[in-house]
Amino acid sequence: MSLSKDTSADGKTLTIQIRGKFDFNLVQSFRQAYADIDPQTQKVVVDLRETDYMDSSALGMLLNMKKTLAESVATIQIANCRPQLKKILQISRFDKKFDID
Repeated sequence: MSLSKDTSADGKTLTIQIRGKFDFNLVQSFRQAYADIDPQTQKVVVDLRETDYMDSSALGMLLNMKKTLAESVATIQIANCRPQLKKILQISRFDKKFDID
């Protein structure tokens, strides 16, 4: 499991990519990925393309990120969800809080 982050060339989009399991073991690195966010960043994308598992702590991390960035970032998108992860997010009503695709 690993986490990487990348900022777009124009500095307006921060992408956080999770590989493997999105669980309690990523709490610190996930928080650090957006802790020093650039003030010009308008969108954060959490890319779950290579994520095969997420638990309740992952849901909590997403909520904490939304709460932390609420004042500074216009959009938080959860992208490239596999069907089983999308189902977890929908059951948890995250589709009401986040832009999910």
